[in-house]
Amino acid sequence: MKLFAISDVHLSFDAPVDPNNWDAVTAYKPMDECSIEWKEHYKELYYNWCDMVGDEDVVLMPGDISWATKLNQTVHDMNYLGMLPGLIIAVPGNHDYWWQSLTKVRAALPANMQVIQNDHIILDNIAICGTRGWVCPNNGGGFTEHDEKIYKREIIRLENSLSSVKQPVEEIIVLMHYMPTNEKHERSGFIEVLEKYKVSTVLYGHLHSRAQRYRLPDTAWGINFHLVSADYVKFTPVLIRDTNL
Repeated sequence: MKLFAISDVHLSFDAPVDPNNWDAVTAYKPMDECSIEWKEHYKELYYNWCDMVGDEDVVLMPGDISWATKLNQTVHDMNYLGMLPGLIIAVPGNHDYWWQSLTKVRAALPANMQVIQNDHIILDNIAICGTRGWVCPNNGGGFTEHDEKIYKREIIRLENSLSSVKQPVEEIIVLMHYMPTNEKHERSGFIEVLEKYKVSTVLYGHLHSRAQRYRLPDTAWGINFHLVSADYVKFTPVLIRDTNL
């Protein structure tokens, strides 16, 4: 089994996707409105994913899956993900407004997709944990009382996920949509929890274009960090671990 990762795929299909007829595919929020590199990114992602990932592999996806605001609007996005090989494990991002009732979300997922919220998934003695995260104190864009409330709640959710792992495991990998620190890379409540549970690797997204310059170094606080935003990784799932080796 190989573990891959990619986030921020930002799907917005408004009709069924046929990989044999990409010209007929339409999106209600085409990402090339943000940058030309995103033009038909779903097509590039599809072929890169199918080239890299096998049915026995896993793709970890830390958030911003769909632009939909309601769960029933994700149907074509979910069907697209369901056509991709491998098991997908995800946490929500800041744009996943459709992610409300966990029971309803899980019922709407394709057969090859699972999600984490206050819990975890074990794969080959590796615990996969995670939460969305939030902006951290002393963030360059400001930090309001509202931010502080969500920040503290997300720290609790991260700890809930990690503490749900009761059995001994070889390592713990955490998915977070937000980088778990501020732009200055100062120690945060998230880092304290990650250290407490001896997390080996954190996969995060959210940072695009110029904001990618704020990414964390590959290793800090004894933790390995990977920015896996779709545009940063060229719309190609990144190999994180090969458990066959």
